[in-house]
Amino acid sequence: MLNVSLRQLDVFVQIALHGSVRAAAERLHLTQPAASMALAEMERQLDAPVFDRERGRLRLNARGRELLPLAQELLERHAEFGRRATGKTESLAGELRIGASNTVGNYRVGELLGDFVRAHHHVAIRLRVANTDDIAAAVLDHSLDVGCVEGPVTHPLLEARPWRDDMLLVCAPPDHPLARKRALKSEHFAGARWVLREPGSATRVTTERALAQLPPGETVMELDQIEAIKQAVAAGLGIACLPQVAVTDALATGRLVALKTPFLDLRRKLSILLHREKYRGAALEAFLHSVT
Repeated sequence: MLNVSLRQLDVFVQIALHGSVRAAAERLHLTQPAASMALAEMERQLDAPVFDRERGRLRLNARGRELLPLAQELLERHAEFGRRATGKTESLAGELRIGASNTVGNYRVGELLGDFVRAHHHVAIRLRVANTDDIAAAVLDHSLDVGCVEGPVTHPLLEARPWRDDMLLVCAPPDHPLARKRALKSEHFAGARWVLREPGSATRVTTERALAQLPPGETVMELDQIEAIKQAVAAGLGIACLPQVAVTDALATGRLVALKTPFLDLRRKLSILLHREKYRGAALEAFLHSVT
């Protein structure tokens, strides 16, 4: 009969999330030998490893990936049991691992987290900002509890809940030839030099959809940060599709101008991403309630 302890489960989960015994030990305030022994004892009871050992790092194998969400659920349910048993149902604790794509993480983080943080200040928020593909992958492998992304994500194990409407603008420096035209038409963009986000970004997907409606142009560079693209456009290196929320200040100060392109559909939806099979404990449910 298995007798896996909560400490062993905790060590397993932290190693899975952080990739090493040392990092797990630090997170759990254990010595490294104690964390190593906890993992070894759990694997002994399972009669199988849950990690592959690769050059000093531990990576979940197929068995580990199967067991990780169950271990996380057991730990969350144990915490919930303690909260209810002591009558502290109004005070949430623990942590939430939240992923946000770049537009959300850099320009809408207050909208995303503000209400929840003000109401539940004992819950630690671990925010990871990356592109949409990376956030979706992290929600899938349970290294994030929930994500908020800019682009469409289709996967049978992921649920996408609409959160906010968003809009891109085609931005240029004030002295750009296109900025001086009174009535832009799609043909005016022939040969335009574009600065793009990197593949995997939802902004890149929306931009490519727009470019498909325009005459061929030239991609002069790909950058993985919106602020870097703003600087490149302001310096006259090209034009770019940028989130409206990210360029408000630059438009107000005249560093950039927004080209009028009613012939392009630059609308998109921001979505909350959830794993359909993930246990949704009290903290996650409270977060989801705060963003509806």
